[in-house]
Parts: sequence; structure tokens; C-alpha cells
Amino acid sequence: MREIVLDTETTGLDPGQGHRLVELGCVELLNRIPTGATFHVYLNPEREVPAEATAIHGLTTDFLKDKPRFIEVADDFLAFIGDETPLVIHNAGFDHGFLCAELKRVERTLIARERLIDTLILARRKHSAGPYSLDALCARYGIDNSRRTKHGALLDAEILAEVYVELIGARQAMLGLAEHSARTVNGDGAIALRARPIALLPRVSEAERAAHREFIASLGEAALWREYRANEA
Repeated sequence: MREIVLDTETTGLDPGQGHRLVELGCVELLNRIPTGATFHVYLNPEREVPAEATAIHGLTTDFLKDKPRFIEVADDFLAFIGDETPLVIHNAGFDHGFLCAELKRVERTLIARERLIDTLILARRKHSAGPYSLDALCARYGIDNSRRTKHGALLDAEILAEVYVELIGARQAMLGLAEHSARTVNGDGAIALRARPIALLPRVSEAERAAHREFIASLGEAALWREYRANEA
């Protein structure tokens, strides 16, 4: 079963007041295991980013001014999330409202509400007492979120994927070693292909270790490990 864990960053709280998306981050899950396929892009909101929004996610008007507009990445985004794939989002109504506003603006099909899996609702159902923010759920489940110094869409989507697996009790799913051609859209809107493992078995042979070292060496200086952050309730 394919699922997409998704998070956004915005210029404010209400798309009805002209606020726009500034970042999109998506992580693909297959049978509740990350495949390595991601979609990530910064967006030019075509407006000023208020200081209070920058204080949360660190994205400024100047940084975003040369980034693609939503219309330039809309079709790639829709292709990545598919037509029926469930979308796992924390406080889904917020992100869904912004996504639909952007899609309506560029005359694309809106995302059906029936596709949404709201981890905020799952958390409230599973735990009688809060808090239910992403940071609080990380603390509850012992998930390392020390990299989350600012909200960033891709990093928060990665963290939310771990929280989601805990919420639905799927942590003990079988892990296998496989290579996957991950279609990734980076922060400048460029598309790249790279192969990476889904997960490692508890025991790894020396031949597998050698193959992995060779793979890492082949990446050279192009391998950049970046960090971001996202929305909470």
C-alpha cells in the first residue's frame, strides 16, 4: 500500500486572506516503510513573507524570490502524490486548505478530503491526554527530533512518517533491503534520480557492506544531507 506523508510551510494562517505556500515536502511510504522517494520544493509566494512567519520556518522573501512559483511545479507535485494515494498530514485541514487554494488558482483538480489521514485526529483518539503537537508526539514515542530547530516541510514530513507508524502500531513491520530509484525534487525545483536502500536487515553481509560503501563513494560531493521543519497543531 502506497501512502504519502506531506507537510507545508506558508506565509500565514489563512489562504482566504491571500497567504500562500512557501514550501512543500512529501515522503513516500510503501507498506508503512519509507522508500526513499521524496518531493521537496521551496516556492516563490509572489508576495512578502511576514516576519512572524519567517520566525517560525526561517524562510525570507529574499530567499524565496528566485524559487519556482506553484504553477511551475503543480503538475510534478500532482504526479508524485497520484490520484488516489492516501495523504498523511498533521492537522490536515490546514495544509489541505492551502493546497486546494493553490490548485484552484492554477486551475488544477482539487485534492479530495477523503484522501486525508489526519495524524492529529489519530493522536487524539489514541491518547486521552495531550499535548498533540508533532514535538510532543516525538517525545511520547522517543523519536529524535533534535534537528527540528525550525519548521521545515521535508524534515517534518520525515519525522511525521515515524510518528504515524507509531500511532497505527506498525513499527514492527518487516524490513527488507532493496534499492529504489528515488524521484526527488530538490529545493530549487530540479528533478534528480538516485538509488538508495529502503531499509537494512538486522544482519548485513560483508558483501553488502562493500557494495554500500562503493555506492556512497560514487555520490561524491553531490550528496548533501539537508535539514528543514514544518507545521504542528
